[in-house]
Amino acid sequence: MAVRHILIIGCGYIGERVARAWQARGARVAALARSEAAEQRLRSLSIEPFAGDLDRPETLTMLPIAHAVVYYLAPPSAQGHTDARMRGFVHALGASPPPARVVLISTTGVYGDCGGAWIDEDTPVNPQTPRARRRLDAERALREAGRAAAIPVVVLRVPGIYGPGRLPLARLRERQPLPHEAECPFTNRIHADDLTEVCVAAADCGGADRVYNVSDGHPSTMVDYFNKVADSVGLPRPPTLPMAEVAQVMTPGMLSYMAESRRVGNARMLRELGVRLRYPSLQSGLAASVAEQGSRGD
Repeated sequence: MAVRHILIIGCGYIGERVARAWQARGARVAALARSEAAEQRLRSLSIEPFAGDLDRPETLTMLPIAHAVVYYLAPPSAQGHTDARMRGFVHALGASPPPARVVLISTTGVYGDCGGAWIDEDTPVNPQTPRARRRLDAERALREAGRAAAIPVVVLRVPGIYGPGRLPLARLRERQPLPHEAECPFTNRIHADDLTEVCVAAADCGGADRVYNVSDGHPSTMVDYFNKVADSVGLPRPPTLPMAEVAQVMTPGMLSYMAESRRVGNARMLRELGVRLRYPSLQSGLAASVAEQGSRGD
């Protein structure tokens, strides 16, 4: 697919990486900016800023979406069971010639608790938290708009993202406890560089109105993840306690995360998007993350 114009809605940790990947391919990259500080940051990255605020839909009518590949990477609305931000964006899609494609980052949380079973894209969705329900609402609203306007929409359901600057070092240094491994659910993850490659491949060859689960295909427990991170940076492994005790000190977000267990298969992603993971194992991904983080002085 010959792409000349990219628009990123939600240009944060992953958005910046996607922007760099497309700039390396000669594409012009623009992004939504809700503040003057955001505009300055984008310009420093050679990204063209466009003023707008997802929480104010009237500011989105002039977005440069015509014939662009649009990445929607923004988080959902903060409250409720529907995503008002996505609804505003969908409305803006009808204000100008349509984009060439929209790629949405969603979450594997839309599947809910699967009791540790392996899942794929045919597994029924069953979101059990308000945030996951908002994510599913965003998926449905965008896919419906895509079908109505013949806009190819690709949905990427993503689990935990790790990479340089995104490792739980503060939690390890604080010696925050985790449940005993036998009580921990299965969790899934993807390295930021691999997710970036998936995002680019989704624009190149993702199927219209198609969903792809994104993961490295090697789920493990939260304890295993934290232990490997600790080992990779030379910190003590976190203490473990019975789940009932740890639940007393966990944040609500972490507690809800620990309440769901699933193992995410990535066969469709590998087969249809042609992605070859750079970091198919946590060990290799952590080694690269620590090396890059160290070289930057983080």
